[in-house]
Amino acid sequence: MVLISGETLHVYFLGTAGALPTPMRNPPCIMVKRGADTLLFDCGEGAQQQMMRARTGFLVDAVFITHWHADHFLGIIGLIQTLSFMGRKDPLTVYGPDWVHDCISGIRHLCRFNVKFPLHSIEMKHGSVIRFNGYSVSAFATDHGMAGVGYVLSEDPRPGRFNRPRAVELGVPPGPLFGRLQRGEPVCIVRDGTEVHVSPADVMGISRPGRKIVYTGDTRPLHRSISEYAGDADLFIHDATYDDQELERAREVYHSTAGEAGEVAQGLNARILALVHISSRYTGTGGHIRDASKKFGGQVIAPSDLDMIEIPFRDGEEEKPGSA
Repeated sequence: MVLISGETLHVYFLGTAGALPTPMRNPPCIMVKRGADTLLFDCGEGAQQQMMRARTGFLVDAVFITHWHADHFLGIIGLIQTLSFMGRKDPLTVYGPDWVHDCISGIRHLCRFNVKFPLHSIEMKHGSVIRFNGYSVSAFATDHGMAGVGYVLSEDPRPGRFNRPRAVELGVPPGPLFGRLQRGEPVCIVRDGTEVHVSPADVMGISRPGRKIVYTGDTRPLHRSISEYAGDADLFIHDATYDDQELERAREVYHSTAGEAGEVAQGLNARILALVHISSRYTGTGGHIRDASKKFGGQVIAPSDLDMIEIPFRDGEEEKPGSA
């Protein structure tokens, strides 16, 4: 059965700082809300307060960590304790590269509080894929001088457009049967006293791609090795710790400049480039945006903490079951 992808897709930039927090930027934390699901990508220190400020709630369904530098995961400890205090019963899985099992085991040992819900860990490697309802999250290896992964959230393809005139021509009455056809179910009607089967292929156009979000975490540029996973992203969230004047420094510490992020986004045909992990040495991001825009022809943003953007469908609309 084909599921109709009509879910909202919101991205909350809860933490956009580099290794050191600033008065205006918290350590890395990206929240993605797709329909009823809430995923965290990295969970830096102070993530809970940012969730309260953004009024996102704490109903997190999964946490994906890019690598084990402290600014990317220290917030997990407090989040787990808060969820336990709140009486959570549903399992929580923390996904991450090598050492994720040790991390979760260490949290249990270090904090010595009774976790009142099942807490699991799953190791992610280059090419790992986790299936969810209507979308998946896959991992790709990054280049940060240590074991690390970036993530791609990819929605399943959407059905093609529903051809209402053709359905009526075939004798399908408007109403619930339209919805069944759009969900990929064949229907049976009676036409001139004879049972006739109408299949979705008779009334549905070519399937359309779902939306895609890419989050690199901390890394050097990777566009030549991740095109299989990260091409055509609707939102490409890339490490831009430095502006282009600090290229040598970026190379030394396995980070990227804003211009390099622009090159990657251009090479992978992204639609929107979001520059994150901004070093505390900068009081503004105008230089970052200028550097990235020289290399990337799409929209460039440098989100502030608590900014939220909604990712629209590429054709600007969604279809509901039973629509014309």
